[in-house]
Amino acid sequence: MFASYFFDDMFSTLSHLFNNPERLSLGWDSAAYGFYAGGYSFLCVCGGLVVCGVLLDIYGVRKIGSAFVGLMITGAALVLFAITMGFEPHTSLIIAYVGCMLFGLGSEIAGVAVTRSIAKWFKGRNVAFAMGLQLAIARLGTATAFIVSPMLVAQKAPGEMYTLAETARPAVFGLALLLAGGILWAIFVAMDARYDRQEGTVRKRGEVKSEDEFKFSDIIKVLTNPRFVMVALLCVFFYCCIISFKKFGTSIVIPRFGMDVDSAKWTITMIPFFTVVFTPLFGALVDKAGKATLWMIVGAVLVFAAHLIIAFAPQGIPFYGYLGIAVLGVGYSLVPSAMWPSVPKIVPEKNLGTAYSLIYWIQNMGMLLVPIFVGRIFRNAGAVSGGAEEAVSAAVHAEYIFIFLGILAMTVAVLLFRSSRRHPELELDVPNKK
Repeated sequence: MFASYFFDDMFSTLSHLFNNPERLSLGWDSAAYGFYAGGYSFLCVCGGLVVCGVLLDIYGVRKIGSAFVGLMITGAALVLFAITMGFEPHTSLIIAYVGCMLFGLGSEIAGVAVTRSIAKWFKGRNVAFAMGLQLAIARLGTATAFIVSPMLVAQKAPGEMYTLAETARPAVFGLALLLAGGILWAIFVAMDARYDRQEGTVRKRGEVKSEDEFKFSDIIKVLTNPRFVMVALLCVFFYCCIISFKKFGTSIVIPRFGMDVDSAKWTITMIPFFTVVFTPLFGALVDKAGKATLWMIVGAVLVFAAHLIIAFAPQGIPFYGYLGIAVLGVGYSLVPSAMWPSVPKIVPEKNLGTAYSLIYWIQNMGMLLVPIFVGRIFRNAGAVSGGAEEAVSAAVHAEYIFIFLGILAMTVAVLLFRSSRRHPELELDVPNKK
């Protein structure tokens, strides 16, 4: 997952380069980059996540997870092929988009497999801490991308061109990480098989109890579960406030707070670094103290406040940029620490693969559309004159999208909190450690 997060965010702190496509041999502008970034979610939204989540529940994590780890690596290789072979910009964009689609579906199913495995291994123990620690390691991949990618694509003097080889360096590094991750996945598969043997959960075909068998009617039961729907909606609104923001982070903080590229890079890198530190800590807090739905509200409020600061703080003062990103990082740590461990409390274990896949499916609808709209905001602003005022205006208008999503996330979090109070038997706010 570290490698997956790196590859997904390898261009995030280079997004400002696409504001000047005439300097890129690749030839992509901001709208093209936003289109490419949205490709991650295309197959997921078109039903791939749901179908593959069902397959996870039927055939197991090891078989289906391995297939989609392979698909993730294949998609990344196709992206690298597209941006290094010297195609016309439109052709390279289409090929890279297809690669990003394959990578995205593989990455999301791999994430479902990992989350489902943690829920199995740590059930009744430190499940929130374990999920938080896994998220922290994965987001360290994002932090690494934020730091390493600008080093691999060194800033050039005005007027100089970025060659295809230079632009592709982050993709080369990311693909190498994914190949190493494939080896680690093979080790995990062997460990998981041994775990099942030790726990005595390995059964021959035909020995599964009827109540434990997956039924397609279970999908309807999951989708009609009000708590599940609220978690899914919170997920899409909340994550779009952050994941889509990161794709254009430098394009927003540079004009808003008068930062140079290097300062902007480190500012955006604060987001994953904060989560690396705080997500496991908040996970341990949820395990010990409970109150998961309350922490979801607090996290959503912090993310909303962060975007208000980024949009409306005094212009050209870097301090407010650092402050907004710091608040965003803390909020980004709180909600997942409480949200993901809550899913096994509202969905039967046999349906967890389907449930997590459905959540990711709904989340990816937002991740497909939001980068496209934000990318068009920056393209349209640059098409006018490309001046400083237009850049600031585009950044603020992009923030309006994230502020609106923050309002929706807070609303859903409050509804989930109230539902938890009405249904104490679900133990959503009860500590996880037994």
